[in-house]
Amino acid sequence: MKLLITGGCGFIGSNFIKYLSEKTDFKIINLDLGEGHYAGKGKNLEHMGLNKNYSFVQGDISNYKFVEQIFKKNNIDAVVNFAAESHVDRSINNDYPFMKANLDGARVLLNIAKNHWGLEKFVQVSTDEVYGSLSENAKSSEENDLLKPSSAYSASKAGAEQWALAVFRTFGLPVCVTRSSNNYGPYQHPEKLIPLFITNLIEGEKVPVYGTGENIRDWIHVEDNCKGIFKVLTDGKQGEIYNISGGNEKSNLEITKIILKELGFGEKMIEFVEDRKGHDLRYSLGCDKIKRELGWEPKIDFADGIKQTIEWYKKNENWWKRLKCKKKKFWF
Repeated sequence: MKLLITGGCGFIGSNFIKYLSEKTDFKIINLDLGEGHYAGKGKNLEHMGLNKNYSFVQGDISNYKFVEQIFKKNNIDAVVNFAAESHVDRSINNDYPFMKANLDGARVLLNIAKNHWGLEKFVQVSTDEVYGSLSENAKSSEENDLLKPSSAYSASKAGAEQWALAVFRTFGLPVCVTRSSNNYGPYQHPEKLIPLFITNLIEGEKVPVYGTGENIRDWIHVEDNCKGIFKVLTDGKQGEIYNISGGNEKSNLEITKIILKELGFGEKMIEFVEDRKGHDLRYSLGCDKIKRELGWEPKIDFADGIKQTIEWYKKNENWWKRLKCKKKKFWF
């Protein structure tokens, strides 16, 4: 299979490429802004340079003629679209890059893909944030629930996935959508909650917790998410949406205390800061559908996964120090 992966230099995309390179013989074309984007400067895929099945193309997915040439030149069999601006705080401050990358970029890919004869699958990678905020006692979000995005980021992701499903209904493009809960693991940009807190503490700095820290997220190790996306790519039914979650609902304060304990710090290292605008209280995904229909389940226990993640950041200071800006306190 010749697989076009967009946004493959990002956190989940790079881990997905690593997984594919170890488990398959797919020909992988990675289309990404790379060093042209702040989140691509960590060189997540330097180790892929010697892999004969991997090639990198630097460019913008919203450039129609450029992307069209990639399809024509490589005779693409399937697409997994990870490419996105993904930082909620940044979307509140400036929504334009999110509209351009997340919505218009997906539109360009879909318009080209629907005219590309024989495409086997188009996987649009989305997020649990499209469901909007849940109360603490509400049931987990299911695939057919109403979407209520709260930020430019989540609104643009909701728009992109609905556009993909519209192209499926109108033109028959074999689309699947995945919605995953919060990912953690190696190669995540240190603007996000878990790597920001780990790297701050390694540098002896306090960790900024929004509000009272009571906001709840469901956490999944990126490797488990990659396995779920792979199952959707290979076995997912076209036109369907699949939630992918880890079943690890924890408040931000719980996560903070776990990281503090693992790194040998007390709660005096917590700095409570003004809450973010429109900060959703809770995300929770029900993923019975992917378990039942595709036989996927998360395998990595959170306690083990967070320890492994902390060790990875300890051993890879040169990687995250290239990316980290100490003047900012952005996180997820």
